[in-house]
Amino acid sequence: MTYILNIETATTNCSVSISKNGETIALKEDYDSKYSHAERLHVYIDAVLKMIDLSRHNLDAISVSKGPGSYTGLRIGVSSAKGLCYALEKPLVSVSTLESLAHQVKPESGVIIPLLDARRMEVYSAVFNGSYEQIRETRAQILDDGSFEQYLEQGLVYFIGNGVEKTKKIIRHPNAIFIEEKLPSANEMSLLAYSKYKIGDFEDVAYFEPYYLKDFVTTKSKK
Repeated sequence: MTYILNIETATTNCSVSISKNGETIALKEDYDSKYSHAERLHVYIDAVLKMIDLSRHNLDAISVSKGPGSYTGLRIGVSSAKGLCYALEKPLVSVSTLESLAHQVKPESGVIIPLLDARRMEVYSAVFNGSYEQIRETRAQILDDGSFEQYLEQGLVYFIGNGVEKTKKIIRHPNAIFIEEKLPSANEMSLLAYSKYKIGDFEDVAYFEPYYLKDFVTTKSKK
């Protein structure tokens, strides 16, 4: 049996799961509109372990959502995952945030475009086919009425993620399907992390960094 602890903190959803052979057997998450990772992440880790009466030492690996997403959220998740890997001497697996988000959609046809909100009219996005194969690279892009036109003209396009709210105000194409109020979750990480674990696709714990996609930008206080 392979037990993997999955940590997702790329958005406001503080989400933790444990999987057994790629299937989620315990899940704890919080769809709050505010970031609560610093306060809740380790509480949630303890909670999912207690759900199935599993010791941390019986985990086979730690999996973390690598981004893109919130700079602070990713930093907290990755730091916690690396700390657990060091303490427990377990391998680290990273999972693409957009890929796991795409797995929340079960399309009969068309493509999936997970969208994560960035600043102003910008989103982080990637494009996946119905088999969840990535067919366009991950980008930080500014939305306009021509965004994703080549995919919309070919068939159905499923948009999912917290970038949907701003996207649906701009894109009015009849092939656009907007799946609202969905965030990346540790639930969909289970199978993806297990697949990487089976082939030994691990990260270097000492040097691994989140996939920020863009540099962190600070703003001056108005005070």
